[in-house]
Amino acid sequence: MIVFAPEKQDAIQRAVDMVRDARCAVILTGAGFSTPSGIPDFRSEGSGLWTHYSPMEVASLSAFRYDPEKFFRWLRPFASQLFNALPNPAHISLADLEQAGYIKTVITQNIDGLHTRAGSKNVLEVHGSLNTLTCISCYRQYKSGGFIEPYIEDGKIPLCPKCKHILKPDVILYEEQIPVQAWHKSVEACKTCDLMLVAGTSLEVLPSAGLPMRALENGADLIIINQTETYIDVRADILISDDVADIIPSIAKEILGG
Repeated sequence: MIVFAPEKQDAIQRAVDMVRDARCAVILTGAGFSTPSGIPDFRSEGSGLWTHYSPMEVASLSAFRYDPEKFFRWLRPFASQLFNALPNPAHISLADLEQAGYIKTVITQNIDGLHTRAGSKNVLEVHGSLNTLTCISCYRQYKSGGFIEPYIEDGKIPLCPKCKHILKPDVILYEEQIPVQAWHKSVEACKTCDLMLVAGTSLEVLPSAGLPMRALENGADLIIINQTETYIDVRADILISDDVADIIPSIAKEILGG
């Protein structure tokens, strides 16, 4: 059992009351939600993936089109971490809160699919997912299973069974448009919620970083749970600077009585 400082415990209790009383609560999650599962983030100083690579050289649409083999070489160790990762207590507790009706929508910037694997149902992946691949020529879409294992184990680039062209993972690269349907649903969820939670994201990537502002503009309350500052901290009703893998389960335990 984690013992928090009195002021943090007070903030957690206020968050519990706010989630419990909300008519429609929506959560936006980012890399910090998955780092407790062993998945590296992109921007942390010293450990983030962009500390060692230039995103425009390996993870842009132009780079993929010019040298897809280089893209797949870069992605391979990261993909292995993603597919071997397991949902952490924050994912599981959030799924429990959704199942109990306290969270209506999970909007995530993560591409690892861990929210779904933990049991969350209404998940909007605004940066796409590694769970599917699409052919760059005939545009057929396939589940990653059957393609991803040979790629991770042997470096075999996935090819379309129909036309033999490369299958691109359905993750959103730099220069690429985010999924329209997921985006529109995310905007609508933020416009209609009365409570917005931001968890595990520093809100540095547009346009998803602007979603909490849409909620605030429509009168929603705001809870932020993150280990680093965000541009919108000053607007938060409750601000908890801590690991989501500790805080989300603590909130869920109080609400669900587990």
